[in-house]
Amino acid sequence: MGLLDSEPGSVLNVVSTALNDTVEFYRWTLSITDKRVENWPMMQSPLPTLCISTLYLLFVWLGPKWMKDREPFQMRLALIIYNFGMVLLNLFIFRELFMGSYNAGYSYICQSVDYSDNVHEVRIAAALWWYFISKGIEYLDTVFFILRKKNNQVSFLHVYHHCTMFTLWWIGIKWVAGGQAFFGAQMNSFIHVIMYSYYGLTAFGPWIQKYLWWKRYLTMLQLKPRSGIAETYGSSIFNFFEELPCCFPYWLHQFTFPSTAHDGPLFSTSSPTLIIFYLFDNHHSDRRGDLAVVLICISLVISDLENLFVCLLAISMSLEKYVFIFSVHF
Repeated sequence: MGLLDSEPGSVLNVVSTALNDTVEFYRWTLSITDKRVENWPMMQSPLPTLCISTLYLLFVWLGPKWMKDREPFQMRLALIIYNFGMVLLNLFIFRELFMGSYNAGYSYICQSVDYSDNVHEVRIAAALWWYFISKGIEYLDTVFFILRKKNNQVSFLHVYHHCTMFTLWWIGIKWVAGGQAFFGAQMNSFIHVIMYSYYGLTAFGPWIQKYLWWKRYLTMLQLKPRSGIAETYGSSIFNFFEELPCCFPYWLHQFTFPSTAHDGPLFSTSSPTLIIFYLFDNHHSDRRGDLAVVLICISLVISDLENLFVCLLAISMSLEKYVFIFSVHF
């Protein structure tokens, strides 16, 4: 007998049990958060982040309608201030992550999370928090496009990327404000220093265009860090098979096969190294490979619900890859 054919009381019991399990799971996840960041701005609850992201999406929907019969704003001074302000912010983030990781003796191959109050670890956590905040500030990229009636720049990929980065990095800071998380943020902030420098210079007007001959290299520079991240996580996998497990943290990273001592799914704990390495590997763009990622995620979640975040991140990145491929061809 199916659920729909069950007695009303049974259905209510199932719903009640599911709700109670969800509440208990949420409370449990709060018990393993990074205690260093719990009182930092925006980190007490996901609601501020979700509200900002919701307002962003509403503006993406309503903004073009509001601008339809209006002249585009020029906003030259605002763009200059904004873009060079982002240059300074990303330069600060890059410097803090570089100096903090250097002084803490971080490994670029694999680095576990240290949740202590060590001055260098707190410095890295603070820099990652600023990185998260910068993703929220970057919503203004879209706002400026819409106010200037450059709606062709507001593609689905553009909106998807901005929205997922800000939302998912809240999760990252809440639970993993350190360790190997520094690597992607450090590379991304460095690229953004160059990117926003270019946008800031273009805001001065057409006369400066002849000095921006390096524009064609900007996209290449933006895509280059992907291979670096792939190599880093690939090395991490190699270390694991050499019996040097990288605990980033253990429940988010270890990759094991079932043994006589443990009967369970093929992937007993999650491996963002495996998934992210796959997603950045240009040689695996076929649909069968993406199906494998989905099956891995299902196996991980069945094994341990702690793996939900890495699966969301993997699926988000995989979808972004397809949107990018589609936009290039069409």
